[in-house]
Amino acid sequence: MSLSHCFPPVADPSARLLVLGSLPGKASLAAQEYYAYRQNAFWRIMGDLIGAGPALPYPQRLEKLRAAGIALWDVIAAGERPGSLDADIVKASVCVNDFSAFFAVHRGIRRVFFNGGAAEAAFRRHVLPGLPGADLQLIRLPSTSPAHAASSYADKLAAWSAIVAPAK
Repeated sequence: MSLSHCFPPVADPSARLLVLGSLPGKASLAAQEYYAYRQNAFWRIMGDLIGAGPALPYPQRLEKLRAAGIALWDVIAAGERPGSLDADIVKASVCVNDFSAFFAVHRGIRRVFFNGGAAEAAFRRHVLPGLPGADLQLIRLPSTSPAHAASSYADKLAAWSAIVAPAK
């Protein structure tokens, strides 16, 4: 099976926080866009929070993220993923992104938000041990995937509003 690869980070050097997914699913890979699956609530939530909704062209959504100080990336650089669910990622195939280099350039990031549990677990397992002394606040948010049906859109939006709240 071939490896799926993530996209480059969306980030300005002045970014204040980082939102991390796990690895792009099939719809995102086909479109070459973060969170391209129509049923994924990510862009709808970004629309409600910072005006980066799905009605905007993709480049404008990315610009809104940058203007809001939000960086966007995935924990996993490459891995086998036969489907689009995080549970489909073959753990033994995971290769993570170079976060040491990323944080060296993006020194203002102190808060890292995870889009669901798989991104958080991969970061804590594969990345965090290589970032000794990193001063990061790690926050798991409910997945914006439609597979995470346990939370309503209103509940997801309420949780995700933490990205626009002042840092504690």
